[in-house]
Amino acid sequence: MNRTLKASAACLLVLFALAPKSPALAQVSFPDLEDEVMCDTCNVPLNIAESPRADQLRREIKKLIARGETKSQIKSTLSGRYGPAILALPPASGFSLSAYLVPVAVAIGLLLLGIVLIRRWRRSGRGGEHDEAPLDDEDSSRLDDELERFGR
Repeated sequence: MNRTLKASAACLLVLFALAPKSPALAQVSFPDLEDEVMCDTCNVPLNIAESPRADQLRREIKKLIARGETKSQIKSTLSGRYGPAILALPPASGFSLSAYLVPVAVAIGLLLLGIVLIRRWRRSGRGGEHDEAPLDDEDSSRLDDELERFGR
């Protein structure tokens, strides 16, 4: 029984060590969050903003990190105080979801259009001899005369 208990404990330790860490429990770093927050006066991401307001937001974020808040909690706090425009990426819900879906739909549509056009283009290239109208008798005799004159 003692051997089974030790083996079970060893297996649990190995599983715990190999288990992926939950993002909610991971300590957030300032550079990881800085590019996901916008400066509300410069309208650029905080990592490239250079203004007193950007410095104020940086200090506020560092205080929230020091309190031990997670990345999602910090983003939620900032969004609650300053509105959703403070976040660099729009939320993936409601009407803002279209910011993610429309480009994907357009890309898929363009890909399908390209496939259809390429197929039509290739199909039209195969039947090239049928695209030309046959020569009437007068044009045919003139062509024969010209070819004979040039020695063909």
